[in-house]
Amino acid sequence: MITSSKDLECKSSAVTLSDMEIFIFPELLYSLVLANIMSPRIWRWLDDPWFAGIDKLTPYRRITRLKQYIMDHYVFNLDLDTWGLTTKEREISRFKDFIDMDTLKKSNALFGYEGDKYYFDIDIRTHFGLDKYEGNVIPYWKTETVEAMDAFKHKPNYGTGAGECVSLAALYASALFIVAGVPLKDIYLMATPLHSQNFVDLGDGILTNNRRLVTKNMWFNGTELSAQARRALENEQVTVVTHETGYIHTVYEKATISLAHYANFSNKLSRFLKVKFNNNLFGNFLRDASYLQKCFQIKWPIHGVDHYVPAERVFAYEHGSPYQFTGNTREKLMAEIELEEFSSSPLPERILLNTIENFVSENKIDLDKEADVERLKNQFEAGCLHRDAVIAGLSKFCHVKPRLPDVYKQFVPEQGELAIDRSMTREQIIARLEEIRVRNTVADMAFYAYRDLNRTETEPFIMAAVCRNPVCIDGARNLDTKALLEKISNMPDESIYDESGRLAQPDEVWNYGRGDGFEKAILLANILRSRLPKSEIHLDITPDKIVLACDSSHYEFRSTKGLNPASWPVPL
Repeated sequence: MITSSKDLECKSSAVTLSDMEIFIFPELLYSLVLANIMSPRIWRWLDDPWFAGIDKLTPYRRITRLKQYIMDHYVFNLDLDTWGLTTKEREISRFKDFIDMDTLKKSNALFGYEGDKYYFDIDIRTHFGLDKYEGNVIPYWKTETVEAMDAFKHKPNYGTGAGECVSLAALYASALFIVAGVPLKDIYLMATPLHSQNFVDLGDGILTNNRRLVTKNMWFNGTELSAQARRALENEQVTVVTHETGYIHTVYEKATISLAHYANFSNKLSRFLKVKFNNNLFGNFLRDASYLQKCFQIKWPIHGVDHYVPAERVFAYEHGSPYQFTGNTREKLMAEIELEEFSSSPLPERILLNTIENFVSENKIDLDKEADVERLKNQFEAGCLHRDAVIAGLSKFCHVKPRLPDVYKQFVPEQGELAIDRSMTREQIIARLEEIRVRNTVADMAFYAYRDLNRTETEPFIMAAVCRNPVCIDGARNLDTKALLEKISNMPDESIYDESGRLAQPDEVWNYGRGDGFEKAILLANILRSRLPKSEIHLDITPDKIVLACDSSHYEFRSTKGLNPASWPVPL
């Protein structure tokens, strides 16, 4: 039952799941995870030969097997045209009763994001391709269910599934539970203003980052992939952390996550992001801070005679090679370097990297101790770099301090624990969520994200369909009603959602070029409403058909969704 305007907004937001909506209603992020767990799609992965015998693997090997499956079946997508655009004014008006503009500016990059200099330096609107639009235009960036991710294969120029970062984080969390058998208590989802990723409490910890996994060793290896993974936690405030027990949000005073679990997460993540300094770490730092490589040279014996090579040339040879300068493959990498790259004499104005490495090997340097830092600084007397800047960069590289929501909150746990585990069947999990949804908001919202209109009110779905699906309206702009009906009728009568009762939104039908008759009727209703804003539109539903009435016109569509008989007015 809809209890208030806020309740309606939250439920309709669970249907569309834009990044902005998840920011306003943080409980929705985990609701998407539960919707994916309820879906039969990921459970079917267990029948794929790729996962044969997965139960016999170690937990880490199960996770890496899962990673490769996701790499093979999904690509990252952040195309602005996929789910369309809205405006700052429209979103502010919609959420003005829930959050104030000043708070929004401090927490959301597309509304000014005054929190981090980094995003001013990269010009955030240009970075995302928004510079071609007026300054008030922002993307919807809707988060996809696993079905909508799979359906990208039907879009032109996509051969596989796809999704944006929140979609991939939710997919990973669901698949880690279903396929890899990771308990939900060990999976934490994190959202920053511009990125979402997960922390898996296994061993030293594992981060998911879009399609990839990042271990602690990988976090500190200085490669381009690790630099991409580090970007969000190095430069952004973590806005939301969510878990099976609830969420904590940097803006809201109320938190529903278990305080004990949040403390465990904070401690584990902090340990993951910090490493003891050693000589390999300095080489990894130089790999990451490539602008400093020109200040260093490397001494290497060739036929028993010392030769010298610019550090940037050595690191350049790593590209396309299985070997690295750091670690136990250095000798093999150096053997690949052409002789003409070397000089028989030391290079002027360059620091000898070997000397730094020897010093670090012989001295236990703790970057948290001022005396140790001073001793390390003294090794950089010569050369072209600024010692303080190097040490500051090195310290940040070896110890990222995550900016998490503070614990000075009012912790109010959800009334009903999820209490689902991998020993349960999919049907038992759905039954459990049905049982607790009256007292657990996350479980309740999961059914709206799941899009099952036989288990939810219809108003949130219709509101989302006709208020937040601009792509089909724009795409049909040059089609008259006759041509539009022909285009819709020629689409395959095939929903992206397999089960009865579950429905796609209009832009999903338009983007993927297919839909059940009911979904086609909703698509047509959305477009007609935009063209005829003063006309009354009605949808009359029976289990096997739907009739759309608009003024004196009637359009009939066959349906296999088995919806309960009803008559729905489309809101003006």
